[in-house]
Amino acid sequence: MPEQSVARCWFNGRLVDPAAPQISVYDHGLLYGDGVFEGIRFYARRPFRLQAHLDRLLRSARAIALELPYDAEALTAAVHETIAACPLDDGYLRLVATRGIGTLGIDPRSCARPNVFVVADRIVLAAESSRTRGLRVAIAATRRLPADGLDPRIKSLNYLNHILARMEASRAGADEALLLNAQGRVTEGSGDNVFVVRGGELLTPPGIDGALEGVTRAVVLELAAALGLPAREASLAPYELHTAEECFLTGTAAELLPVREIDGRALPSCPGPVTRAIQDAYLALIARECGTEGQAAPT
Repeated sequence: MPEQSVARCWFNGRLVDPAAPQISVYDHGLLYGDGVFEGIRFYARRPFRLQAHLDRLLRSARAIALELPYDAEALTAAVHETIAACPLDDGYLRLVATRGIGTLGIDPRSCARPNVFVVADRIVLAAESSRTRGLRVAIAATRRLPADGLDPRIKSLNYLNHILARMEASRAGADEALLLNAQGRVTEGSGDNVFVVRGGELLTPPGIDGALEGVTRAVVLELAAALGLPAREASLAPYELHTAEECFLTGTAAELLPVREIDGRALPSCPGPVTRAIQDAYLALIARECGTEGQAAPT
């Protein structure tokens, strides 16, 4: 339940009470998961990598033939208006666009106008100790939707197979799930990308295997290049995870979380030297881009 004193919401052009109902029971985003979204962090009241998130949202919308009533400039203004109304210095934004109100039938032609909203609030995905102690992850039996069924570059509202995988992980006593594709290759976590270190090289599954091309994932590859760390996309089997030297997860909400155990197998180091170097560089980048120098590290 969101804290009404903290959460703020912009809905179709105006600030509204986030606890009051805004979405119709006939909205196809609710009825069918027909829509797209982005999660965006803000630090020191400045959104981090906002343009990258907006670019992906607009691409996702075009990919599902969803004509948004707002362009990038208007969405940028909506994000800043929501942050300005929110008392948090550091927080999380959820930017959502649904197909809008239609009939109970699946035909999207019944939807007259998309609904667009931004919610600002706190988000806590893992205990703060996990940033140093690390997570336990498990490979789920639930498979990632095939790319020829739903392109992984579309960040859609339908996360059901990720939710089922996360439920599996919870039942197994793990903190997070990793999903394989139909060919048995590693794709991503239930809400994050995965990186492993093997032979000193940083590896992450490619989009073609089913991984979302995450904004934080791109930042990590950028930071690795700046640090002179060898890094590349590579198809990974469970074997590469089980025999990795290091592993960590990345995501806008997750930021960077080290992994200490995969399927009950302890990794040699957590967080390892590569993970720590990327974590430090990531915090330094946030400080430069959002002006958090001299402040406590964002959480």
